[in-house]
Amino acid sequence: MQNETATKRFILGTNEEALNAFGRYDENLSIIEKAFGVTLLARGNEIVLSGDPSEVESVSAVLEQVIRMARKGPVAPQQVRYIIGASRTGSTETADLLNDTTILVTARGKQIKPRTIGQKQYVDAIRDNALTFGIGPAGTGKTYLAVSMAVAAFRNREFNRIVLTRPAVEAGERLGFLPGTLEEKVNPYLRPLYDALFDVLGVETFEKFMAKGLIEVAPLAYMRGRTLDDSFVILDEAQNTTPEQMKMLLTRLGIGSKAVVTGDITQIDLPKGTESGLLQVRAVLKDVEGVSFVYLTEQDVVRHELVQRIIRAYDRFESRTPPEGGR
Repeated sequence: MQNETATKRFILGTNEEALNAFGRYDENLSIIEKAFGVTLLARGNEIVLSGDPSEVESVSAVLEQVIRMARKGPVAPQQVRYIIGASRTGSTETADLLNDTTILVTARGKQIKPRTIGQKQYVDAIRDNALTFGIGPAGTGKTYLAVSMAVAAFRNREFNRIVLTRPAVEAGERLGFLPGTLEEKVNPYLRPLYDALFDVLGVETFEKFMAKGLIEVAPLAYMRGRTLDDSFVILDEAQNTTPEQMKMLLTRLGIGSKAVVTGDITQIDLPKGTESGLLQVRAVLKDVEGVSFVYLTEQDVVRHELVQRIIRAYDRFESRTPPEGGR
């Protein structure tokens, strides 16, 4: 006796919507087929779904979300994987609402918006709080979204300048022994921040703002003794701050300022026996009004899907391995 097969058809409104939903070379449809073991056939503006009846119902819910998102713009493969993951965990939140939250449009015309529910919670927290901590693994968009929010707020004249900083832990924050000018010494440690700004603003605008002092990118050690008024401040790689450095940076905030602190507590590079300022601050500020902690997970990773699998593999390995040096 052959297994029963169910069939269902989905009609998209225009060719553009169909292209947005299908993805490049029908990649989005292939992702869904592989995840559920069904068959999706694209015919013009129509998708024909066939497979086991129990799976067809689940895939229908996923396709309906993808189609709703496609009406507003291209649907990325990462978004499709996120919708599939959310459907399997029984999440009642719909991913299509993310398309309604555009942070800004880059110099190249790219719309920046949260791609997961966790990222949206992070963006909302930044918007609503004077101090937000974004904690999560690599690839969850912690820094990129923070930079995008800073640029959007700056464009709206909410702040007079943007200040980005991170600890140069590999050099022990003692950069004097390194050859070259100050810029040549610190650039390797600050490169990820520059890359995010280049992508969001474009190189010419970034250089113009830097020349005018409207954007500052500097190692954490150079924040001592300053008061940062009317500034959007981002502290990146905060897991590599000491408690003293964390307190120093947070007490630099002046009138009319906002701060975002990002970090990955699974990748602490401090010397053994040195407490992470990010680990400590979670206990210190957990009940302070105006402070929000947002925890992103591997479900919020928007890099290559392999990154999610790598993070899960490390989590499994480290759960079986005793920690070294309290890390």
